[in-house]
Amino acid sequence: MTILENRATTKVVVPAPAQVTMAGALTAALRDSMADDPRVVVFGEDVGPLGGVFRVTDGLSKEFGESRIWDSPLAESGIVGTAIGMAMYGLRPVVEMQFDAFSYPAFEQITSHLAKMHNRSRGLVTLPIVIRIPYAGGIGGVEHHSDSSEAYWTHTPGLTVVTPSNPADAYSMLREAIASDDPVIFLEPKSRYWSKDAIELPVTTPPMTKGLVLREGTDVTLLAYGPTVKTALQAADLATAEGLSIEVIDLRSLSPFDDETVGESVRKTSRAAIIHEASQFGGYGAEVAARVTERQFFHLAAPILRITGFDIPFPSPKLEEYHLPTAERVLAALDTWEW
Repeated sequence: MTILENRATTKVVVPAPAQVTMAGALTAALRDSMADDPRVVVFGEDVGPLGGVFRVTDGLSKEFGESRIWDSPLAESGIVGTAIGMAMYGLRPVVEMQFDAFSYPAFEQITSHLAKMHNRSRGLVTLPIVIRIPYAGGIGGVEHHSDSSEAYWTHTPGLTVVTPSNPADAYSMLREAIASDDPVIFLEPKSRYWSKDAIELPVTTPPMTKGLVLREGTDVTLLAYGPTVKTALQAADLATAEGLSIEVIDLRSLSPFDDETVGESVRKTSRAAIIHEASQFGGYGAEVAARVTERQFFHLAAPILRITGFDIPFPSPKLEEYHLPTAERVLAALDTWEW
């Protein structure tokens, strides 16, 4: 066999993309952002040598040292207040609220100062801060560990509020959030931390303020975000057996809201529903329903439905499965329409 013949018969084996968890993708995003920009610093409760409760910052302390990533006192208001001062002096802090409800002590700093400083200074002061908040249920956590607090932050002008549902978005959206000159509330669905996808890092997905149609459909537009995206896709699978075609949109950005993508879908299907884990009364779904109704009223064949958690404080772990919306509850809600 000649050399040319040997080359012709040689097969090039391309390795398959590695399986990456959402937590691993977030770690990679933090590592790459810190490596690319020395102004990026990370701090919060137990994010240093321990690597955080969910190990998202695992290994970063050893790699970058305590001058770039360190453990803070157990004082969320102080964490955010310190980050604001650092940002005003040119740094780009990324801080972690250890659990969703732990962010409430920092509420005043976030809503009164972080969200308002750019406007208060007539654009002279920017605060490039990312607040990472592990949120929502699905892990058997007790109260203060399973809240869905998105409505508080989306109701606050001056904040960008985003949430990924998969590892690729987790990496790309966090990189984009850290690069932003405006403050970003980055909500990380705890139940999805260990979900895996075959991806190659670094990866770039569509801009974080853009919603994505994950599944095409013709009968219903089902809007989801964060932890409920998986539930929405499961509902779409179940609906197929009943002859119902559900279009699933991952909102990704809660504020600003992608009216264009949602509106185009609703005009096609004439029906819409929103699914989220937070309680229904005054929840984020109410804003979505009102917003879509105002803009697409003459295209709607039925009222917009909300499939949500119940209007109660988050229950004990034994009752969590009854509290969180399921694919079956989605289909039961759709059955209330007159088709």
